[in-house]
Amino acid sequence: MPSKLSRLKTSTSAALALIAAGCAVGPSYETPAAPDVKDYVPGPAATTTMAVPIAGPAGGTQTLHYGAGVRGDWWQGFGSSDLSRAVQEALDRNPGLKQSQETLTAAEYDYKAANGAFYPQISAGVGGQRARVSGAGPTPFPPSVYSLYNEQVTVTYSPDIFGLSRLVSRAEQAQVDLAGDQLEAAKLTLEGDVIDTALDLAATEEALEATRQSVQDEQQVYELVKQRYLHGAVSALVLDTQQTQLSDTEATLPALEQERDADLHLLSVLTGRFPTEGVGGDMPMFKDLTLPADLPVTMPTELVRARPDIRAAEAQLRAANAQVGEAVARMYPQFSLSADVGHESDTWGSLFSPANKVWNLAANLFVPIFEGDTLEAEKESAEAQYRGIFDQYQMTVLDSFRQVADVLAALHHDADILAARSDEDAAAKQAFDLARAQYDAGAIAYLDLLNAEVTYQAARIAFVRAKQQRYSDTVALYVAMGGGAWQGKTGAPAAGTVTAPAATTGH
Repeated sequence: MPSKLSRLKTSTSAALALIAAGCAVGPSYETPAAPDVKDYVPGPAATTTMAVPIAGPAGGTQTLHYGAGVRGDWWQGFGSSDLSRAVQEALDRNPGLKQSQETLTAAEYDYKAANGAFYPQISAGVGGQRARVSGAGPTPFPPSVYSLYNEQVTVTYSPDIFGLSRLVSRAEQAQVDLAGDQLEAAKLTLEGDVIDTALDLAATEEALEATRQSVQDEQQVYELVKQRYLHGAVSALVLDTQQTQLSDTEATLPALEQERDADLHLLSVLTGRFPTEGVGGDMPMFKDLTLPADLPVTMPTELVRARPDIRAAEAQLRAANAQVGEAVARMYPQFSLSADVGHESDTWGSLFSPANKVWNLAANLFVPIFEGDTLEAEKESAEAQYRGIFDQYQMTVLDSFRQVADVLAALHHDADILAARSDEDAAAKQAFDLARAQYDAGAIAYLDLLNAEVTYQAARIAFVRAKQQRYSDTVALYVAMGGGAWQGKTGAPAAGTVTAPAATTGH
């Protein structure tokens, strides 16, 4: 094991070599390459501008356009001015989003403060004192009272020979990027939350309308059964059964109304209002919305730049890399230069006399010799944290690809489900109308009518929710693509495998 003295000699020799070479210590950093995958789901590889149709007899056909750009105001594709107004109000008024903006502002000032280390620090001061000196001591002398006035200007500067200040600045720049990407992620999440809540509200309103219609239908059936009961054609059990069915359907209304109220309250808060203030205007129904027919899909090699959460994870990686460099730089000598110039006098009137001028020049060198392995342990800790953050980055990338794969699969399934639910709803309505007419004519038993009635009510609600799901998964695709906030940004990485960037000491 090398002695402390030999380590000092080695460190000093390395420091002198670096000074001569004009290099700075610290880790090199390489941006992680984009994953070398061709598509999000198994199958033929996606190609730029490739169009994949999603047929849907109910709700229209959607087409996936691989390589197409995502517009920043993607929600405009739903064709509702009321929906667009709600999203814009949320972006303008939401306090949580404003908090993210202030976090970004604070990070920008921290970065600016860190860059101050590259410049000389200049300060000025003036002072005065009056004091009495005791006459006690080995050689007694009469006590005296005196005054002392001084003024001086101090200049200090620490040359960034080993790059510590540059590494601190780089870490703060990464924090600015992190805060900016987190702000974009918060915006995207807010946009998605507003639209998803609006869709749930529209679906709930439609479900309420369908349930109220079911109550009216069942009320008519009840009156029909009641007339037959009064004429002795059916038993009291049949009449009570229909009353029970009617009451059960009526009991679902309060739950739906509660869901509607909760959606309205959430929309109020998302748009920066108290629930008592409402949502600031009308909210769209499904009849007011257009299902976007052309859906842009970012190419897999570009997703790491498109999604703000991945960019934020990469910014954390850069910050951790710079912190490794800081730990390394603190193991090398630190230099500082200072100069003081001013005047000192025992009277204020003669303070600025040339004879009372004072000055001082100083140069300091600080070399760590023995610190109980503190600096080495701090470096090892920083490197371990860097590796952990890289693992976190990889997990973020994997999760993002999973989310895209899920939503792409869901869009295909949604179209099939909605088509089936549409057919089911139409068939159930036709069966119920026919059963009611047949029961009125005495051609079928009451149980057959009741079954048709229950089936129709369930089919109505299932169709509404299937329609909501297709719209919601369309929103999820835009969110999974990053919402278009990255359009125009440069520096997209080249295709390759996701490998850990270097975090080792270098020049």
